[in-house]
Parts: sequence; C-alpha cells; structure tokens
Amino acid sequence: MDVSIVIVNYNVRYFLEQCILSIQAASKKCSTEIIVVDNNSTDESCKFLKEIYPEVILIQNTKNVGFSKANNQGVKIATGDYVLILNPDTIIAEDTLDAIITYARTKHNLGILGVKLIDGSGKFAPESKRGIPTPNASFKKLFGISSKRTGKYYATHLDENESGIIKVASGAFMFIKRVVFEEVKGFNEAYFMYGEDIDLSIKLVNNDYQNYYYAATKIIHFKGESTIKDVKYLNHFHNAMRIFYKKHFKLNKVYDFFMKIGIEFWYFLKYFKFRKAKVVSKPTFNVLYVGDDDFIVDYLEKKYFLIKENLIDDYLKIKTLLNNNKIDTIVFDNSTLSNKKIIEHFEALKNENVVFKIHPKGTNFIIGSTSPNARGQVEIIE
Repeated sequence: MDVSIVIVNYNVRYFLEQCILSIQAASKKCSTEIIVVDNNSTDESCKFLKEIYPEVILIQNTKNVGFSKANNQGVKIATGDYVLILNPDTIIAEDTLDAIITYARTKHNLGILGVKLIDGSGKFAPESKRGIPTPNASFKKLFGISSKRTGKYYATHLDENESGIIKVASGAFMFIKRVVFEEVKGFNEAYFMYGEDIDLSIKLVNNDYQNYYYAATKIIHFKGESTIKDVKYLNHFHNAMRIFYKKHFKLNKVYDFFMKIGIEFWYFLKYFKFRKAKVVSKPTFNVLYVGDDDFIVDYLEKKYFLIKENLIDDYLKIKTLLNNNKIDTIVFDNSTLSNKKIIEHFEALKNENVVFKIHPKGTNFIIGSTSPNARGQVEIIE
C-alpha cells in the first residue's frame, strides 16, 4: 500500500464526499486506502459512508475525541508506506498523490511534506508554509509587522510558488512516512484542536527530520467547515496556545508572566472581534455554469439567470462574460472539468469578486464556501 489517507470528520457530510471523490480520482497510479475517523457526527455522515462508500474504512467514535486523538486512531490501523493527514473540506488534484510521492522519495530525511493551499475564494492560504511561532514571530503577526526578512510566522523566505524547507506544515495536509509518524508517537493528544500540527512539526525538526513545502501541486482547502470560527473555536485555540508555549518556551517566572499576559491579550482581542463579526452570505442571482450536464442546467435555469459554457481556458473571455452579465456565482461541473482544472480556475479568477461552487461528479448537490468563519452552502438537487 502506497498511501493511507486519514480524514477526521465532524458534521461535514457533503464536503467529506467531495473530498473522497477527489482522492479516488487521484488514486489511478498509486494504491491507497481511505480511513475516516468520525467524531460522533449528527449529520448522517457515517450512514452515507456505509451505504455509498463501503470500501472506506470507518472508525466511528461515540464522542468527539478531538483532532489529535482521532488522527492517531486512524494512523494506528493504517497500512500504507506513507500517511496523508487530510481535512475533509479539501479537494486534491488528480496528480497530487503521484507528485508528492515522487518528491518525497527524493528526501532521505523527510518529516512532513505540505503543499500549496488555496481557499474557497481562490486565494493563497499563507498557513501552507509556516515558521515556528516564537513569541517574537507571533507578536509581529498579531500587529501586522512582516517582511521577507522578519515574516517568520508564515515562512516568507519562500515564495508561494517556491518549494523548499519549512519548519511547520499545515494540519490540513500533512504527508509523512508512517514509520516516522509512529517513531515520534504521532500527535500530542493534549491538544484537542489546533496547535497539534505545530507541535508535531517541531517534534520532527528536533528529531533531525526536515519538513518541506511543495508548491508544484495545489489543493483547495475551504476552511471553516469542521469548526466554525466562533467563541467556542477561540477557546480551543486559546487552550492550544497555553499548552504550546508552556511546553516549548517556558524559561523563567518573569518571562512566563509576560507570556501569559500576551496570550490573554490576544484572546480578548480575538474575542471581541468574533463577538462583533457578522457573516453575510452573498445572494445568488446570475450564474455562469461551466459544464455540460443537462440535469444541472435544468436545475439552475429554474432558480437563476443562467449563462452556460463548456470548457473555458480563455480567462479574458471568462472575465468578459462575468462583467457583461453581472455574474455573481460560477458553478464548475466536475463531470466536465477535472479537479485540477477547477483548482486552476479558482486561482486564476480569485480577484473577480464572484462566488465559486462545484458540482462533484456523480452527485446530486452543488457545494462551495468563501468564508473561513462560517459553514459553506450546499444545494441539494432533487
């Protein structure tokens, strides 16, 4: 077995299916197994997996045990030479697995391999490549002080399209040899959620492994699906910060005192921000449908003003269509376009102020998300 893909799921049934379909499309040249660890979802995630994807290995927890422990559960039964820790709200390209396996085999001391992440609006996610969040780096990030020289929080020594060594990889996509994961005893289960990816990355560096950012393949990470960014999320993150700094930066009483003050200051800044934040979903009126499925066309025509195109690679033409027809939403059909092409479209059109949605191949729904602070939208086609 080449790769075991471990996905921790919590109430994201439709994003999970889209993710599984993208993995299957990327598994033509390598052998894979998909292990889903469900943290007591209430949205029939487990029921649909058993009925539609019986080949997926399912661990069904009776309570939410957190991200770290659930991933450790999945890796414990994995049989692949490599393990891919993958978020359920992701879409990988058809050549992603082949590309990362080939790249990984050139690194004799590989720790974690991360890839280029773009969000649901097509923008580059800076957490794709990070440095160690030292107090100094975290302070500069908090107050927006960053440059290529000082921006160590997001590893700005590398351009987003430049592969190279990093300190910290994103927990949304972590590719690692299974024996290496087991050697360092996997994720620290003291972290319920957040911080565990940083902790594992540092643990590998301290054990003489190197973590890498690989920019030659990119995936979509919608964000905000498994966990809404609200006060509950903030409490999890706050607790993770306390654990992390106590473990890695505890020096003396004076230093510890100021670190605690800093963490609490950060918490209150974010707390009031989340309390005031309002998530506003843009209404859909005018849709550009890129595909060739009459069933989807009929559905969209009944609800929206619809412009239909098949395969489009001329971005100037796309932008003209968007402007002339006041398009607010683009629906890409995975029955017509590959995941890789859809990801390219997301990135190329990121500045056009439109919402991107996808019809995953062989499904009866359209899905998308542009906000990291709220759940995405799912339209069931009946």
